[in-house]
Amino acid sequence: MELISPPPPPPAAAAGGGAKMESGGTRKNSTLICVPLMADSVDLMLIDINKAKLSGGDLVEIRLDGLKSFNPRQDIETLINRSTLPTLFTYRPKWEGGLYDGDENSRLDALRLAMELGADYIDVELQAIHAFNSYINGKKLANCKLIVSSHNYQNTPSVEDLGNLVARIQASGADIVKIATTALDITDVARVFQITVHSQVPIIGLVMGERGLMSRILCPKFGGYLTFGTLESGIVSAPGQPTIDDLVNLYNFRQIGPDTKVFGIIGNPVGHSKSPILYNEAFKKVGFNGVYLYLLVDDLANFLQTYSTTDFAGFSCTIPHKEAALKCCDEVDPIAKSIGAVNCIIRKSSDGNLFGCNTDYVGAITAIEDALQGSRHVNGTVGSPLADKLFVVIGAGGAGKALAYGAKEKGARVVVANRTYDRAKEVADAIGGDAISLTDLNTYHPEDDMILANTTSIGMQPKVDETPISKQALRSYALVFDAVYTPKITRLLRDAEESGAEIVSGLEMFIGQAYEQFERFTGSPAPKDLFRKILARY
Repeated sequence: MELISPPPPPPAAAAGGGAKMESGGTRKNSTLICVPLMADSVDLMLIDINKAKLSGGDLVEIRLDGLKSFNPRQDIETLINRSTLPTLFTYRPKWEGGLYDGDENSRLDALRLAMELGADYIDVELQAIHAFNSYINGKKLANCKLIVSSHNYQNTPSVEDLGNLVARIQASGADIVKIATTALDITDVARVFQITVHSQVPIIGLVMGERGLMSRILCPKFGGYLTFGTLESGIVSAPGQPTIDDLVNLYNFRQIGPDTKVFGIIGNPVGHSKSPILYNEAFKKVGFNGVYLYLLVDDLANFLQTYSTTDFAGFSCTIPHKEAALKCCDEVDPIAKSIGAVNCIIRKSSDGNLFGCNTDYVGAITAIEDALQGSRHVNGTVGSPLADKLFVVIGAGGAGKALAYGAKEKGARVVVANRTYDRAKEVADAIGGDAISLTDLNTYHPEDDMILANTTSIGMQPKVDETPISKQALRSYALVFDAVYTPKITRLLRDAEESGAEIVSGLEMFIGQAYEQFERFTGSPAPKDLFRKILARY
């Protein structure tokens, strides 16, 4: 299924033309940020309401099912009268993913009370709306908007089934339709976007789970009425909710509109990446109308086929998709073709074709050369300090191929070490190098002052105690590079430094490859000083 384009931007947003973002703090969309509150007492709820206001929330969802003790009239009145933000009251039963396990009439009566006492919104489940309508005798108050909701914790139905569900909710008397489904794959989100963009009534369309995150951030682009942003990470009322701080400050949520270009880091896992922090802040600083997301992708070809409009304008690729990316592109840069891996995909605005290139090797090789240049391990000859060095690459994936290629281009003698020897030999043969099994690395020291480059995920958070090589074996190396940059100093780098080697953090490779990607994404020079300033905080 191909994702359709969002509606054209409103005149105010389109007036500036080009890909520039509105300056200052003005909002570019009317999508609200609702802060869900799950506190177990009214006093804590009131404290959280003030926190939500200070964080930039537009309204709060009062989850009555979170309260340990509940006096309906008194507590609802207190919450409404003392709230500094508009209120949405939800009393979610266990059968719809909530905490309430009591009498249904008491639950519906509490929602009726909230409506009568001045709540701005109440949320009633589709399964209970007929009973609720009977309970209030159809007497709905004009100043309280009725959200009728449906939550699917198993999957995301077809577009046809979602359309029928929306029609049923609309027919129930809803002022606002809410559908929440579950993402088994990131492409499931496209079906919900398809529904929200065509909706003739106010609609909240969200997809739960890590693979559904994009639905919560891009809802202003596709016409969503609101999204949910939590006060704290991990304290959520539904799976996959981002924090309000991330929505406002990381993703620049207020600036997302129908014309905003979408970029992202494609990987699995992907949550460790610093790319969204780097690109979103840079986009904001230079006034580029784009947003950069975490994209947890299982099947790259399916993802690119589903999100095939030019709105989805460019992607960074990380483990394990760099080699698959090569096959998915319509056109590939000759160097990326030689390496056999792509870490940057650009969708051409002219025809929607995908162009792939590799920016990995430049960042890493330059950082390694710079470190060697400043160390005692250089012989002072003209040319690359890597010339004639024995360069051991751990890993035979996309990044391993890139570094093996880059080192060979600089005149190094390359050895590829991998868990699977045949895979190591395949990469080594392609660039005229040698191969060894990773299990032999600890006893491999044909000479001193070698270079070691780890391109695997060994040692990455959360497995920070892992290392691909023993500390004793590191004595044979003049310089050790680790592509892992979370944490910045891995166990491998720590061991290497203690063994007397120069060390180069993966952050250097990350920042080097990001320069070129930013330029390809935006068509503007990379703000290099800003990049370094941003990453210095982490």
